[in-house]
Amino acid sequence: MSNWLPLIATLFIQAMVAMALLTLPVMAPVAAKALDISPALVGFYIAITYAGAMLASLSSGTTVSRLGPIRVSQWGLLLCALGLSLCAVPYLPVIALGAFLIGLGYGPITPASSQILARTTPPDQMALVFSIKQTGVPVGAMMAGALVPTMMLNIDWQMSLLVVALACLISAALAQLMRQSTDDQRQPGLPFEMGTLTRPIRMVLGHRNLATMATCSFMFSIVQLSLTTYLVTYLHKDLSYGMVSAGLLLSVTQFGGIGGRIAWGVVSDRWLGAPKTLALLACIMALSALVTALLLPTLPLWGIWITLIAFGASAIGWNGVYLAEVARQAPAGKASMATGGTLTFTFLGAVVGSPIFGMLSSLFGTYQAGFLALALPSCVCAWMLMSLKNKPTLSHE
Repeated sequence: MSNWLPLIATLFIQAMVAMALLTLPVMAPVAAKALDISPALVGFYIAITYAGAMLASLSSGTTVSRLGPIRVSQWGLLLCALGLSLCAVPYLPVIALGAFLIGLGYGPITPASSQILARTTPPDQMALVFSIKQTGVPVGAMMAGALVPTMMLNIDWQMSLLVVALACLISAALAQLMRQSTDDQRQPGLPFEMGTLTRPIRMVLGHRNLATMATCSFMFSIVQLSLTTYLVTYLHKDLSYGMVSAGLLLSVTQFGGIGGRIAWGVVSDRWLGAPKTLALLACIMALSALVTALLLPTLPLWGIWITLIAFGASAIGWNGVYLAEVARQAPAGKASMATGGTLTFTFLGAVVGSPIFGMLSSLFGTYQAGFLALALPSCVCAWMLMSLKNKPTLSHE
């Protein structure tokens, strides 16, 4: 199999589940008005989705080994499609269930793709290849930001959710073309035990570098998900941008994230290494959060573009370097388990971060308060990573 085919396939699947997860946040002002609720409550939607993602990621090591990474990815896409369909029902308990199903579908995608890429990627290209694959997340968010507001102008928000659900179903069908060649090492008889859920966490906590990466990913996730969840609402409510313009500016941050993920992968592989690269990104995140909080409606558009590109390049651009380092540190054949364990902490950041951002913004009456607060976890991560000694790769036993 060509080394590029697994990368293209995993990137495409990652983009689709990312679009599925962010479709409702992009339409939050319109959907919230139709449901007669505050747009700030979208933070609880994010919390519910990532609670489902946490559960799915914990079991992903065994699930991927039993079913194969492509089959797991197909199930993820199907769950996202079902969840989006439920989110189209204008009843909050049903929307909450839909959010949880989207999370269950989203959670195992990254561990599954890590298993594929760890097998097919040369060691000296790990950060770059994983970074390119992780551009699927901002690509999916760009698709949501650029397409969903336009769809809502032509069809209502509920039909827009169903269109994205249909796209997930088509993607699941297309993934079948790769299953025979990619799922050839699956172990159908592998038992699933309750200890399976805690084993990935024990692995992570048992190794200092993995534990540090997991902790920083928790705080980076708070910054990333707060940015992608609330930017459209912030621009629309506080800075008086139209929905389409605000959605396009969200796409600008994702564009920065795409370029950042690839660029930081090269920087990490060739020059700085993962810890120093991530420390640099944490500093850029802190500065970008402060500047974003101080944006004014009178600022020229080019100034806002530069700010949001820098914010996206850092807050959305860190994942590939982080995941490549996790896969590099993982014992041989355990890339999906180590990734699932660290992603549990990543997803926990999304669970607690978005609601806290929403509550701070509601308390102070402006979303600027939430963006100001994002500088704190970024600074803490910079300090942790700068003090981390770059230990050699773990023994692959």
